[in-house]
Amino acid sequence: MEATYFEITVRLSLALILGGAIGIEREYRAKEAGFRTHFLVALGSALFCIVSQYGFGIDLKDSSRVAAQVVSGIGFLGAGTIIFQKNVVRGLTTAAGLWVTAAIGLACGTGMYVAAAVATAMVMLGLEVLHALIPQHGVTTVELSFAAPTKESVWLFINRIKHDGGEVQSYELRDRHTSNGEFIEANIQLKMKRDETSNNRIIEYLREFTDVTMSAAEG
Repeated sequence: MEATYFEITVRLSLALILGGAIGIEREYRAKEAGFRTHFLVALGSALFCIVSQYGFGIDLKDSSRVAAQVVSGIGFLGAGTIIFQKNVVRGLTTAAGLWVTAAIGLACGTGMYVAAAVATAMVMLGLEVLHALIPQHGVTTVELSFAAPTKESVWLFINRIKHDGGEVQSYELRDRHTSNGEFIEANIQLKMKRDETSNNRIIEYLREFTDVTMSAAEG
């Protein structure tokens, strides 16, 4: 049974809309893969599914083969968004989002509109609503780069972080000589409690230690 052009357009359009909705959320969170990546993944998955169903004639007995390759093929994109740096893994949620977006595209390609819409709603619920409602426990890794006039200032800064429960994993100190004088350049990797006040605590440290100049903070 051949699908009409209208039905194919509906399937592709719905894949674009649902995949784009997830992409907008990722774009809002400033993640590696945003709106364009997600809607392209969903659209491509839906098109692969349609091609596997109708593109090879009615003699094809197993139309699921092309669609099955989408599941394994999306792993290449997912792996590209995962970064392992200094014992910290980033991008797992974005990779999982691409994976489920491909599944939503396949559902649209087969005409399972309700399943695709429900899955999209669940993804948005998990990414936004539950993230806001469930307290974020555990720890997060933060990398700080700053300059201080003396090593004593650096040790006072580190001891202040330790006093608040922070755990210094590694640090690197360098002596810098410039036309304006000498200073210490410090790079510190530490673990802090993951909550809404993590960034505020770093700002408070800077207010307390006026001789410390922050150049970068990543976490």
